Amino acid sequence: MRAARLIKMVLLLQARPSMTAAELARDLEVSERTVARDVLSLSEAGVPVYADRGRAGGYRLISGYRTRLTGLGRSEAEALFLSGVPSALREMGLADAASAARLKVSAALLPELRDAATSVAQRFHLDAPAWYQEPETPALLPEIADAVWDDRRITARYLRKDTEVERELEPYGLVLKAGVWYLAARTQGDYRVYRVDRFTSVAVTEHDNAPGTEDAGERFTRDATFDLPAFWAERAAQFARSILREEVTLRLSAGGVRQLPYVTERTAAREAIARAQSEGGPDEQGRLTVTLAVESADVAYAQLLALGPEGEILAPPELRARFATAAHRTTALYT
Repeated sequence: MRAARLIKMVLLLQARPSMTAAELARDLEVSERTVARDVLSLSEAGVPVYADRGRAGGYRLISGYRTRLTGLGRSEAEALFLSGVPSALREMGLADAASAARLKVSAALLPELRDAATSVAQRFHLDAPAWYQEPETPALLPEIADAVWDDRRITARYLRKDTEVERELEPYGLVLKAGVWYLAARTQGDYRVYRVDRFTSVAVTEHDNAPGTEDAGERFTRDATFDLPAFWAERAAQFARSILREEVTLRLSAGGVRQLPYVTERTAAREAIARAQSEGGPDEQGRLTVTLAVESADVAYAQLLALGPEGEILAPPELRARFATAAHRTTALYT
C-alpha cells in the first residue's frame, strides 16, 4: 500500500512543477505528516525530491528528472484497457491510433500481464446506443473530431427545425449520449450544445499550411477553466428541467412511491417525493400525495399507467378522467 502511494507521489510531482504538502495530502488521501515522511523515504531511496520553503513553497523533483515506472499491476493494466470505448473511437476515426497505443502498452507490460486486453474484453462491453435503435455514425463526425483535437475553428451549417443556419464555432468537446453524438462549442462567447447529425457541412482549416503563413484566426485559445463533464452535466440537467412544463398531482401507495422513479423522469420523481415527505408525509392510510413535474399530459398518461393501482391521479381533472376511463376499460376486459 505504501509502495503504491510513493509511486503515485513521484508521478504527481513529475506531472507538475511543484506541489504543496496540503495538495499532496489531498491527492494521496493522507496527512501532511505522512507526506513529509514519504518525501524523506523517497530522498533516502535516491529520488531527487526537494522542499522549497516559504509561502509559495512545496515539494518538487529536480529539473529534468523522469522516472521509468513501467511496472503496472494486473488491475492497473486491465483498467487501462478498459478506459477505451472502441465504437466511439472508430466513429471519430481514431481506431488505428488507439490500436497502435494498445500495442505499445502491451509490449511494455510484463509477459504475465499481456493478456490484460483480452481479459477485459471478455468481462466488459459498452453498448452505448439505446434499445431498439439502429446507431448511425454522423458523416461529419471525423472532421469535427479533428477540429476538437486541434483546437481549430470551424464554419458549420446546421439544421435548426426547418431552417439551415451557419455558425462559426470553437469546438471544445464531443459527448456520446445513448448512441447520439453531441458537440459542445463556443460561439459569440457562449457555450452551446449541437447534435452532430444535424450538421450539413463543416469547413475546417487545413493542417498543412506552410510555416509563417497560418492565419491567426484559424486556431482558437481554449479556456483552461472549461470542464467538459461538468458542463455536460449542467446542460443535461437544464434540458431535463426545461421539458417538464406541466404538473400532475397523484396519491401514491408505499409501492407507488418506490415505483415512481422507474416509470417517469427519475430526478423529477425523487424531488417530488422528497418535497411531499418534508411537507407532511403520508396520510393515515400510508399514502403520499405528490406534485410531479411532467413533460405533458399525454406523456404523463403513458408513463403513469405503469403504476396501476399503486397510484391515483388527483389533478388535472382531464387526466384523472382519462385514467378512470382506462380503469373501466381494463375492468371490462378482465370481468
